[in-house]
Amino acid sequence: GISDSLRFDEESSDDDEEESGSTRPGSSSSKKSLSDSASADTAPAAPPGEAVDVGDLKEFALRPAPRGSTIRCRVSRDKKGMDRGLYPTYYMHLERDDNRKIFLLAGRKRKKSKTSNYLISIDPTDMAREGGSFIGKLRSNLMGTKFTVYDSGENPAKARGILDGDSSVRQELAAVCYETNVLGFKGPRKMSVLIPGMNINHERVPFQPQNESESLLSRWQSKRQENIIELHNKAPVWNDDTQSYVLNFHGRVTHASVKNFQIV
Repeated sequence: GISDSLRFDEESSDDDEEESGSTRPGSSSSKKSLSDSASADTAPAAPPGEAVDVGDLKEFALRPAPRGSTIRCRVSRDKKGMDRGLYPTYYMHLERDDNRKIFLLAGRKRKKSKTSNYLISIDPTDMAREGGSFIGKLRSNLMGTKFTVYDSGENPAKARGILDGDSSVRQELAAVCYETNVLGFKGPRKMSVLIPGMNINHERVPFQPQNESESLLSRWQSKRQENIIELHNKAPVWNDDTQSYVLNFHGRVTHASVKNFQIV
């Protein structure tokens, strides 16, 4: 049924909610990774939403998912208000088994930016770059095909005289690359997700590039992938009966949309 599959040939739905379940692979950092699968050496995953201790919100949002646990979240979009049609606010909530939702993050597109640029905050009432709740940002290229997630650190180009590895220089937490499709926007999109790997202490390997050539995307494109985890969206299959590409979401998706995806 439509509730359990994704029809890629339909118009993109204006659904304001997206859901994601994540399991941290035993060898990856996955900042609340969107991956639905775990590596073979991963401990049995705990039930989604099982008594996850959020504690310090900023620390929880930035640290890798607990080993052997599944983090399930819901992202909703708010387009209400004078300018939210162009600059909507997105909210991310942790979903628990008792149906409670715990607020985690809010993001909003920045105005007057040459490219898509979203500020991310742990306080939906404080979305300022200079605010104490600012936790990071998401930035795209001009084509809208490549995205990078940063923490709240400084841009190395603006931080003159800072030594390599200085903690004040921003870290890259993830990168996403959409590849062109021979069928255009009507066909399934191919997406690659890059995240830093883990060290022996199960901590995320810091990526603090001092220039563009050392970024996650640049290193991936030049095949320098040491300490980088590469994930991809699960490929849908063609269904002759519905004449569309379909993908089983096991009840997590209720509306067909090209925006739905699974990362493995």
